[in-house]
Amino acid sequence: MTDENARHRPEEDASRLGLVVVGEAAALQSGDEAALDASVENIRETIDDLIDEPLTPRQEEVVERLASAGGTLTAGLSGALAAQTGRPVDDVLEGAARSIIWQERLAADRDRDRDRAAAEDADGTEQHEAEPEQRRISDDQRQRSGEDTRRDARDGGDDGRVGADESDERRQRRQPRDEH
Repeated sequence: MTDENARHRPEEDASRLGLVVVGEAAALQSGDEAALDASVENIRETIDDLIDEPLTPRQEEVVERLASAGGTLTAGLSGALAAQTGRPVDDVLEGAARSIIWQERLAADRDRDRDRAAAEDADGTEQHEAEPEQRRISDDQRQRSGEDTRRDARDGGDDGRVGADESDERRQRRQPRDEH
């Protein structure tokens, strides 16, 4: 269980849960019993770390089933997207994990900017000129990321896509696994 004094941002918790779901999807896609067992244990540990008070056995079962169902849904959607784009499922799941991490980082940046602005307002100090420039760069990066995603979905091209630089040898090793 979480220490009462430890503070987690909701975005951090959501990111952790999202990664657990992606991990469950990867385990389901692999079909490996050991990976599935490890994923179930990871779900339990994550839930235990995120809660403040012990769950009843029924609550714990429900939460575990929700995480497992999320993994099943993610696995199915990832498989469909992989088939649609001709990419390995592992690449699709890796892209999902990267997206989760990216969103958490953006939220952390927003929180830091807000806290810094609040502290400066309280201190009566002026904001630095570099901050608007940093926000502009971050906005530009988000826009480019969205444009890349839309272009890839539209064109099916390899530019900027996860696994685009994957070697032919690695792609061939994955081929039999992706056909199932």
